[in-house]
Amino acid sequence: MTQAEAKLCSLLLQEHYGEIVDRVGCFLIRTGSQPLRVIANDTGTPLDQVKKALCVLIQHNLVSYQIHKRGFVEYFAHCDRYLRILRYPRYIYTAKTLYGDTGELIVEELLLNGKMTFSAVVKKVADRLTETMEDGKSVDYSEVSGTFSSLADTHFIQRCPGLPEMESTKGSDSRRPVAPSLVIDEKDMYTIPKVNMFGRGKRRRSSDDEEEGNKGKRQKKDTGPESKEDDGIYWQIKMERFHQHFRDQAVISAISNKMDQTSSEIVRTMLRMSEVTTPSSAAYTHPLSSSEIFRSLPTGYNISKQVLDQYLTLLADDPLEFVGRSGDSGGGMFVINLHKAIASLATSNLQSIVQERFGSRCARIFRLLLCKKHLEQKQVEDFAMIPAKEAKDMLYKMLSANLVYLQEIPKTPDHAPARTFYLYAVNTLSSARMLLQRCYKTVANLIERRQYETKENKRLLEKSQRIEAILASMQATGAEETQLQEIEEMITAPERQQIENLKRNVNKLDASEIQVDDTIFILESYISSTKTKV
Repeated sequence: MTQAEAKLCSLLLQEHYGEIVDRVGCFLIRTGSQPLRVIANDTGTPLDQVKKALCVLIQHNLVSYQIHKRGFVEYFAHCDRYLRILRYPRYIYTAKTLYGDTGELIVEELLLNGKMTFSAVVKKVADRLTETMEDGKSVDYSEVSGTFSSLADTHFIQRCPGLPEMESTKGSDSRRPVAPSLVIDEKDMYTIPKVNMFGRGKRRRSSDDEEEGNKGKRQKKDTGPESKEDDGIYWQIKMERFHQHFRDQAVISAISNKMDQTSSEIVRTMLRMSEVTTPSSAAYTHPLSSSEIFRSLPTGYNISKQVLDQYLTLLADDPLEFVGRSGDSGGGMFVINLHKAIASLATSNLQSIVQERFGSRCARIFRLLLCKKHLEQKQVEDFAMIPAKEAKDMLYKMLSANLVYLQEIPKTPDHAPARTFYLYAVNTLSSARMLLQRCYKTVANLIERRQYETKENKRLLEKSQRIEAILASMQATGAEETQLQEIEEMITAPERQQIENLKRNVNKLDASEIQVDDTIFILESYISSTKTKV
């Protein structure tokens, strides 16, 4: 893991889980697999706190354990999952877009808790939805469980590995293992346990909040008998499935921008037909016949079979090569070239970055090198129609930024400059890796800036929160308008303006983080697909 990635992981852990978890998690990133005692000694953290930190990291799938060949347990970090914390808001928004508020809260609860049972998720989400509704209305458990089943059917959530049945039985005389081995059957990964969920969501009352500290033991009994039926069967988010959806949406958007809405709808239909059956790392989707695509088109698109065939032919002949032919049976068999699509999207991102940093003329030279592969400086000047001095300056700028490279081809063994060809070219994979590290550094800078802005205005924010709490309690008791106005005037006009500026700046920084993460996702997908292809 590079320095930029390690710094970003540290910031994300500290922001979401606290300082101790950050210390333990970053230590595992730096050193690899380590036993419990070594982690406690080298980090200078008490053993009980290290245990709690490891429990948090394991609960959120950030750390796993394995038995060393010498017999002790060692812990290791999943570095890629640390960086996925940045993408949590996008997972939640996707669930809201596809499955409404219920889907949003299910995914949010699973991300907040790492792993949860089916009955616990249904009860918590139903309670949260009921709190937002009018008095006298509540959400039925069956409605939430239906959305949960839909998320499992489309593989957005999956079961966690659990203890084998023979290990979970207590009557065995065999010696207890040092660490439990967790397994899961592929056919049960998306199967909802048969749990009798009867009831409706409940509202939290003020009296419940006051007695919350004294009801810890009673709450376990209040969960009802349904919590026992799926005890030990935990669920988690399947991030790869969300990434597959993000990739599909990016491909659909690219087709829509290049051609038209109908073409993008045809591609959307093809991706939807093969989204569950095609692995996320596959180079191509499963072949689909023209007749199958026609039958699966949305009802709103009233296009004839002949028009569909024309669109498919147009997509297959397009230079982007997102759609390809794989046979002639069934009116023609078509596939989507996922590796090619990701490579095109990554290349487009590289071109836009070059244009933003160096201008439109540099972008023209960059596109020319992508198209022609290798060119001499004189050829670049002629093809790009740019004066020699400017072309030379632009090429050297991109060369110093590692966006292009220079390849020497000697005519003679002595490598004499006068008898050597100097060709400029673009190594897309190398440029993508370099820009990906720059993106990680950018996100880390954005997080640090947001934390600095919040820290500088901490006292003002606390004052604003106290006054809002006072106003809320006074409104609940039916206070007069003049009293409320007096409380509001405790924040002066300059302070109010300062709070508005802070909120605006923080919102901009948050939006920038999400936008940079879009670029990170495309570059990571391209690098990953290149490794798979090789």
